[in-house]
Amino acid sequence: MEPDESWDETTAALYDTPDEGMFADDVLRPTVDHLAELAGSGPALELAIGTGRVAIPLKERGVPVTGIELSAPMVARLREKVGADAIPVQLGDMATTRAPGEFSLVYLVFNTIANLLSQDEQIECFRNAARHLGPRGRFVIELWVPQLRQLPPGSPATVFASEPGYVGLDDYDVLHQRVVSHHFRYGRGREATHGISQHRYIWPAELDLMGRLAGFELEARYADWDRSEFTADSRSHVSVYRLAST
Repeated sequence: MEPDESWDETTAALYDTPDEGMFADDVLRPTVDHLAELAGSGPALELAIGTGRVAIPLKERGVPVTGIELSAPMVARLREKVGADAIPVQLGDMATTRAPGEFSLVYLVFNTIANLLSQDEQIECFRNAARHLGPRGRFVIELWVPQLRQLPPGSPATVFASEPGYVGLDDYDVLHQRVVSHHFRYGRGREATHGISQHRYIWPAELDLMGRLAGFELEARYADWDRSEFTADSRSHVSVYRLAST
């Protein structure tokens, strides 16, 4: 993979939103609690570690954490918060880059597997996770469920967020399972910013097949990190895969 221009210095500088959004305690605490339980006494590897939103509090819980990250600006932001000795990071893509060591847990949060824009790359991500795990190790993925049922007739786009100062729009290419997310931010004046991010969405059943191709079996699936039930109406899921017995 080539680095996505979306994850540049500007994005890295604005990525952290302390106590708000995905950094809010009611979002972050259940995530870290669940991952710490799954890691047990073993080390964890975060694919696409970013600025350390999850890795830093997980490390503070006593779990040794290593990361893989494609964006050098995101790693630079992480390094402003913790040193390389605290959380080692390998610079590279999550589908092929190898980090030293063997782990009891590999995890990939906040829809990030969808940043891989082909099915082949997404399958290789599962295989890369398997290469890092010890026997019966776990791979955890947090991912959104495509909201195609909300598409207006004849329109390729849906509004996924509308709040003061921000509108989010998803533009779907259903033939290739691609979506471009548009992020509009504005204030009181006429000035506004527009950012985009590209994704390949994955249905839960397709994700399970990717896991099987890499030697995993689905252990559990929840609607959220609090282990709430996953249903047909769930907008996201946390899927826990385990290496099958040999």
